Amino acid sequence: MSQSFSPLEERSNVTREILRAEIVPAYRPVVFRGFAADWPAARAGLEGADATAAYIKRFDKGAPVEAFVGPPEIGGRFFYSDAERAVNFERRPGGISAILDDILALGAEARPPSVYVGSALAPQVLPGFAEANSHDMLAVPVEPRIWFGNAVRVQTHYDMADNIAVVVAGRRRFTLFPPEQTTNLYVGPLDFTLAGQPISMVQLEAPDLDRYPRFAEAAKHGLTAELGPGDAIYIPTAWWHHVQSLDSLNVLVNYWWRDLPPEAGTPFDVLVHGLLAVRHLPKPQRDAWRAIFDHYLFETNGDPAAHLPDERKGVLGPLTPRLAQNIRGFLKRAFG
Repeated sequence: MSQSFSPLEERSNVTREILRAEIVPAYRPVVFRGFAADWPAARAGLEGADATAAYIKRFDKGAPVEAFVGPPEIGGRFFYSDAERAVNFERRPGGISAILDDILALGAEARPPSVYVGSALAPQVLPGFAEANSHDMLAVPVEPRIWFGNAVRVQTHYDMADNIAVVVAGRRRFTLFPPEQTTNLYVGPLDFTLAGQPISMVQLEAPDLDRYPRFAEAAKHGLTAELGPGDAIYIPTAWWHHVQSLDSLNVLVNYWWRDLPPEAGTPFDVLVHGLLAVRHLPKPQRDAWRAIFDHYLFETNGDPAAHLPDERKGVLGPLTPRLAQNIRGFLKRAFG
């Protein structure tokens, strides 16, 4: 199957106000060209792998990180192995400088092992890096995370939060699918994943349409863009995205944020609870609960508590940290 995805929308000179008033409400991914062009890290990225590694090492104080390491045979594609509930890579602890040296040494190999460090909190593992490479896009403080490795592929997955991902070094190709294509992406196990979130079982570069025929429909809705040092992308919550790193050393910094208090939990928690409490009910009962969920959760007919005075709305009132804690307490007692 020849892949022909549509180009992602691109914007430049995006401000915090534009992000909040236009981009986030539109719920569509957008590329921000030149978003971090003035970052010292991005300038080092333009100079090449050696300059990038040297710049990052300046902030390394020895904090440990975990690397995914796969043999040359996987071709950079971290995935499940043929064995039941197993993956095709190992997790190895190490220091950032040592891992960077290993990646640089692998740059000359035609078929190198795959090495990838992901989601490391920059203030913890590279103190001072975030201050030297920062932005004022978000209205709330968000701790950046750093990702680096050689030419690897992150399988199609979604995130629990809105995301701004900034390419610092190397080139990355992002391919995205809207949430309504979930059924056509053939999602793998929910409770045994590679790194936290469920992934699509379809190999994006060479999809097996005999095994995954509905992916042909998903491909019609795919969006793609290639980003270089200083470019960034906004990925809305629950948008599926595949990320391919294209060079011998690739570095990315990302910012995840949610507009709910942490104690609110995640929709994925609700999904898993629904698998326990709803999925195996007789169909008429599931249909009944779908109608109730539509009313209370998705507000298909407007505010379900509009007819109640504020003091009577209870859990249907505006979400505050206190109300979130009360709901969590109720759930804990229910499961107690």
